[in-house]
Amino acid sequence: MTTSSFENCRYEVREDLVDAHKEAWERISAPGTWLTGERRIAVATEIRKARKSATCLEVKDALSPGSVKVFNTTMGALSNAEVELIHRVVCDPGRLSEAWSQSILDMGINEGEYVEIVGIIAMVMILDTCTMGLGLPDVDLPQPQGGEPTRYTPPGAKKEAAWLPIVEPEDTVEEDGPMYPNPKASYIYRGLSAVPQSMRDYWAMAPIHYTPGEYIYQFDRSIRTIERSQIELIAARVSALHQCAY
Repeated sequence: MTTSSFENCRYEVREDLVDAHKEAWERISAPGTWLTGERRIAVATEIRKARKSATCLEVKDALSPGSVKVFNTTMGALSNAEVELIHRVVCDPGRLSEAWSQSILDMGINEGEYVEIVGIIAMVMILDTCTMGLGLPDVDLPQPQGGEPTRYTPPGAKKEAAWLPIVEPEDTVEEDGPMYPNPKASYIYRGLSAVPQSMRDYWAMAPIHYTPGEYIYQFDRSIRTIERSQIELIAARVSALHQCAY
């Protein structure tokens, strides 16, 4: 383990990527909208545990993902609902259903907590996969920052187009803070919008690992070392392996 994402890396790493990792870990360790910094780091710890556990392999191999029981070993740091959510999303997201999603809510977790945890999962998986791909160990998780969650709920959040509420661009209000780059932002962009801060945290780092939004539809242009066609080939293969229908 190391405290620097790219310490001792044998490859030259872009400065914006180094900065993005540092800022992302700072955001993860800070109080969120529904979770304290301590609980957010507990979520990050459980994400890594899920990724490396034998249970994760069992879930993937099982005919029915629900046939494998996930045990809560967090000693009270996280609830059973939170542990179940983390392990299923990390290990077998392609076979989750709306009924399963509702079952997590029925266990006592609220929609905002659900969305915030999914946002942390998305961030940690990107950060750890990036360092792993460079042949580096996981970084040490940062110490949690103090403070209380804001518990802010966007008034425009509605449950219509997804399993959980989202905020359509036309339903944003000033109190939400910056949300969308334009009124036609895609649904993948809206996925975490019920927790605006989680949405901002994720989109502050994700494009740096892929392609900035302004270049998305410029298929004949690449700002990375490899060609855009190579990037999309890799992305398509990874999506297929993850059973990502999007």
